[in-house]
Amino acid sequence: MLVKAIIIGLLLAIVTSLLTSMVFLVRDRSDQRRTLTGLKIRVALSITLLVFVVLAWREGWIQPHGLVRTPPPTSSPAPSPAP
Repeated sequence: MLVKAIIIGLLLAIVTSLLTSMVFLVRDRSDQRRTLTGLKIRVALSITLLVFVVLAWREGWIQPHGLVRTPPPTSSPAPSPAP
């Protein structure tokens, strides 16, 4: 549960950084480059999220699953060798 909370927190931080940069782009007329700084933070957070998800997968904290699940293999008797 903690891993999912960290992932959601990072996603919210990324969206917040993106929205903040958008506001600075539209409203800020100064030369402080706050838009660029906000976008740098967003890229850093995105890389952090990617590394964390890969680390969590490698450590077994999260398990990948697909949208379409394949049925488990059936246990059928092995064919007998030909005489």
